[in-house]
Amino acid sequence: MIHIITSYFKFLWHSKNQHGVHSPFVYSLVTKCFYDKKTKPQYKLLKAYRNELLKNKNTIEVTDFGAGSRVFKSNTRPIAKIAATAGITPKRAELLYRIVNYFQPETVLEIGTSLGLATSALSLGNPKAKITTLEGCPETSGVAQKQFQQFNFNNIEAVVTEFKDYFSKTATGNCDWKLIYFDGNHSKEATLEYFELLLPTITNDTVWIFDDIHWSEGMDEAWEIIKNHPKVTVTIDTFQWGLVFFRYEQEKEHFVIRI
Repeated sequence: MIHIITSYFKFLWHSKNQHGVHSPFVYSLVTKCFYDKKTKPQYKLLKAYRNELLKNKNTIEVTDFGAGSRVFKSNTRPIAKIAATAGITPKRAELLYRIVNYFQPETVLEIGTSLGLATSALSLGNPKAKITTLEGCPETSGVAQKQFQQFNFNNIEAVVTEFKDYFSKTATGNCDWKLIYFDGNHSKEATLEYFELLLPTITNDTVWIFDDIHWSEGMDEAWEIIKNHPKVTVTIDTFQWGLVFFRYEQEKEHFVIRI
């Protein structure tokens, strides 16, 4: 917790709004997407999806392959509490919706479904997109899949798998995920491993979003390594998320943006 607080003060010191951005690509993203304050009808669906989970009185046995939880001490967890404390926040879900709606990726990969709160934002952002979402815990994925059916999110393929196993069995070089949301294992080693495994899928238009980039010292280190990778040209640090772009025509530049 001390690390996150310290990191946040550093973030505030270095962060800027749209007035400190001189890249037309990033300026447009910040002003037209990040800072878009207009109410969207899809926000009501995101809220309804969340409320269904918050009303769910069942418990599940969570299989956790990631960096663990700072909220739960047991793997037997109430669904409502997972939705309230461990999932994407309402404001972040709306932002994720706007990002997908802004870029309109035809194919999306989510690493870490959990209860599908972020997945619902991905689906609503571009209903025509083909979304693949990976989850290591069968019971958690099962809850999410029921929710997808209930809300008619028919563009989602939910896969129960350990992430590394999925990537080793999938010919990633033949995949073309236009947007990847990394939210499955908040450790330095796993983050960098997935980064390297998925590099063969990148194109000029690829968008990658890493969650919890300041979760720990290890994640801070992973984020710095990703920023300095020769194939990465533009990054945006929003504190919670790190956005990564591989735009060949742009000079390497890193932005720290308050949202």
